[in-house]
Amino acid sequence: MIDLALPWVLLALPLPIFMYLLPPKKNTEAAPLKMPILVSSSGPKTQLGDRQKTPISLLVLIWLLLVVSASQPQWLGEPVNIPTEGRELMVAVDLSGSMQVEDMNLNGRTVNRLDMLKVLLGNFIDRRVGDRIGLILFGDDAYMQTPMTFDRETVKQMLDETVLGLVGKQTAIGDAIALAVKRFAEKEQSNRVLLLLTDGQNTAGKILPEQALELAIAEEVTIYSVGIGADVMIQRSLFGKRRVNPSSELDEKTLTTLAESTGGKYFRARSSQDMEEIYQILDKLEPVEQEQQQMRPLTALFYYPLALAALLTFIYILWINASMYRPFSTNKTQKLGDSNG
Repeated sequence: MIDLALPWVLLALPLPIFMYLLPPKKNTEAAPLKMPILVSSSGPKTQLGDRQKTPISLLVLIWLLLVVSASQPQWLGEPVNIPTEGRELMVAVDLSGSMQVEDMNLNGRTVNRLDMLKVLLGNFIDRRVGDRIGLILFGDDAYMQTPMTFDRETVKQMLDETVLGLVGKQTAIGDAIALAVKRFAEKEQSNRVLLLLTDGQNTAGKILPEQALELAIAEEVTIYSVGIGADVMIQRSLFGKRRVNPSSELDEKTLTTLAESTGGKYFRARSSQDMEEIYQILDKLEPVEQEQQQMRPLTALFYYPLALAALLTFIYILWINASMYRPFSTNKTQKLGDSNG
């Protein structure tokens, strides 16, 4: 919708009418100088008088455009939610080789752990309106894939584009925590939450999980750790089927210590249903900021009537100049005709 920042300026619209209705001022003084009549009373004088008639409609339109421009018209866009100060949520995703184990059932089909994570974690990110979310990928080392941002769609896109083996086949849990803590330390104080998703134990990196834990406690970072992987998986071989535990290397003790020491919680995700329930619990433990502020984007429009008024003023000036000089050219032509006759 169109709005006026200074609507009271429109009160000046009828000002020319009041000026027109004022009684003319009587001039009792004699003219100090009388100008000779340059044009005869025939033909050309009448033409000059016609051309010098002021185009009232044009002047009224120019005045109208100037007053409207001075009232500062502006376009109000649709209301947009402004995220208030929420949480800084860093998500650390394990991309080690074991994440390719296909022991998860998603929508009736068997998928590997990473594919399941992409779908359910993407849904969780969609619900975190108002949080600044970052994405860390870790394997042999830890890398910042997406810095802290309110743009959840970008975080989801970067998550969807991840592939197994992108950062190596081992698991650097300590480096991932340390990198998250470092990013938190660069920001202002807020509710700092790290969601750590892994299916193994620390086998790489320069920083041990115990050392990273000390950094997290010092920076008041809350860690929620999630151990991914089924307890039982059926494998087929030449000798038939056998039951194995695909999560035998999962270090639940360390993940529990990391979470509880920072005021967080450890979760065990043995299936896609467990993972969805975990995300719902996290929504309750770390609720999304409910108070939303709204703004309506403003687009200034005053320069449109102002530019049109300037254009019409320029046309009016050209019209006045043409009215002043064209009669003399006509009169001169008439005199030359008389002399030739």
